[in-house]
Amino acid sequence: MRSVLDIDRSILGQPWRWRALAADQREGLVPDDLVTSLLLARGCPREALQAHRAPSIRGFMPDPSIFRDMDTAAARLADAVMAGEGIAIFGDYDVDGATSAALLVLLLRALDRDAAVHIPDRLTEGYGPNAPALHRLAGEGASLIVTVDCGAQAFDVLAEAPVDVIVVDHHQCATQLPRAVAVVNPNRLDEGEGARHGHLAAVGVCFLLAAALVRELRARGWFARRAEPKLLDLLDLVALGTVADVAQLRGLNRAFVAQGLKVMAARRNIGLAALIEASRLTRAPTCSDLGFALGPRINAGGRVGRADLGVRLLTTRDEGEARAIAQELDRLNEERRAIESIVQEGAEALIVADRSVVVVAGTGWHPGVIGIVAGRLKEKLGRPAIVVALDEDGVGKGSGRSITGVDLGQAVLAAKEAGLLVAGGGHAMAAGLTVAAGGVAAFASFIEERLADAVAKAREDRALLVDSVLAPGGVTAELVAALEQGGPYGTGWPSPRVAIGPVRAVKVDVVGNGHVRAIVAGDDGRSLKAMAFRAADTPLGEALLAAGPGRRLWLAGRAKVDEWSGRGTAELHLDDAAWAN
Repeated sequence: MRSVLDIDRSILGQPWRWRALAADQREGLVPDDLVTSLLLARGCPREALQAHRAPSIRGFMPDPSIFRDMDTAAARLADAVMAGEGIAIFGDYDVDGATSAALLVLLLRALDRDAAVHIPDRLTEGYGPNAPALHRLAGEGASLIVTVDCGAQAFDVLAEAPVDVIVVDHHQCATQLPRAVAVVNPNRLDEGEGARHGHLAAVGVCFLLAAALVRELRARGWFARRAEPKLLDLLDLVALGTVADVAQLRGLNRAFVAQGLKVMAARRNIGLAALIEASRLTRAPTCSDLGFALGPRINAGGRVGRADLGVRLLTTRDEGEARAIAQELDRLNEERRAIESIVQEGAEALIVADRSVVVVAGTGWHPGVIGIVAGRLKEKLGRPAIVVALDEDGVGKGSGRSITGVDLGQAVLAAKEAGLLVAGGGHAMAAGLTVAAGGVAAFASFIEERLADAVAKAREDRALLVDSVLAPGGVTAELVAALEQGGPYGTGWPSPRVAIGPVRAVKVDVVGNGHVRAIVAGDDGRSLKAMAFRAADTPLGEALLAAGPGRRLWLAGRAKVDEWSGRGTAELHLDDAAWAN
């Protein structure tokens, strides 16, 4: 890839490169070419441009039967629906788990069947199925339990399950599968055609199971005197779970999110409508809102509150209850932020500078925020990070986040198989684990040795990818609207990045929680506000704060509309900067 503006080493120590197309295809783009260029640069085949311009479920939805055990799962669920059996959903305490459980609850409700739900408490039960909860659900009348966003590694527990179990998951699997009626997971090692959908979040797999179930019931004549459920009305949940779980927004996931945002804008789900209101969003939610406003609030219930609050919110039929739960989740999210700040400060003090993988552990850290802190460390240091909360007995609960090109989930599974972990699993970009007392050091050494080469290669290949170069005056609200037509953007389908300059800093200060705000002016006589979030103590923030009027910079970031001021003006959210000649 050719360099952008001849920048081979930026302030953050990386080269700037054109995203995928040659520079002569990028500069001077006209509106008619813009969306096509954005799509092509993100790997869209030229023959699939139209489908990606307006991602639809019809255009991307596979036949659910391509997945192993899908038809078996649908048939067993259909048996339970038609016979009036007791059905229970066992979920996870994060957003993907909450939306997955809520989707199946709402689907079964539309089929005139109620389902019990159990979301394990993060502190007292931990992740995944546990025997006491399964036996309690069976004792309360469930003859079929569906685990969602968990279960792929629950060998011992499911081997002793008192009733039939269907596992619906997306986490990486071992060569062995748990004992169950069906294990529906695109990341099974023996998966065939369905493996190309391994990037789905669990809620996306649940939607495919819902489609398979409705098809099975239709074939059995169940809808002869009943209306079929409107599956597309559930896409708001699929979109929320997909984005919040940081699933790659390519293929079917793009359609899920694009169409799910349209459903969410209609605010049919009263729980989601209440959450949108509690999040102080006055417009239709965007993809970014799912990840940074709605998702964290639902997550707060499982992190520092009651684990079932998210599912209760998303499935309630009572507007008063919806408002009360949404307000409670908003309060818990503020509490979570305060706890997170304390843990992050402690974690940063323990970082070993020469390690390829950051592994830090501390007694008394709240297990509900370690995943967020791991993500913060990963972003700040550009390396995989694992944060372990030790209890009073020294047993650790850990959560890790990785960088592109480094499969953390497989490494954690390998550590478990090597006897270094009590439990562990995940996917390429995120993983969870349990480590016995005194075992953190050995685990850290194993992970360092296994991933050091992959991390070195990933960091060596690191470059800031740019879509276009503009003068400051080119960053406008109209440009932002045009760029959005290539979305939805997220992991695996990155939002467009523009470079501007050269500019001089007119005013630079620190605002909020360590954010650096800069007013810059270019040679075109236009000024622009640029924001570097959580950057005050980073090389980027320090460079901006030190930039006097006599030094010029190139800036790179995402063009956004400033919604807080109410003026609707465009600004640049910075990813990097470089000194100009």
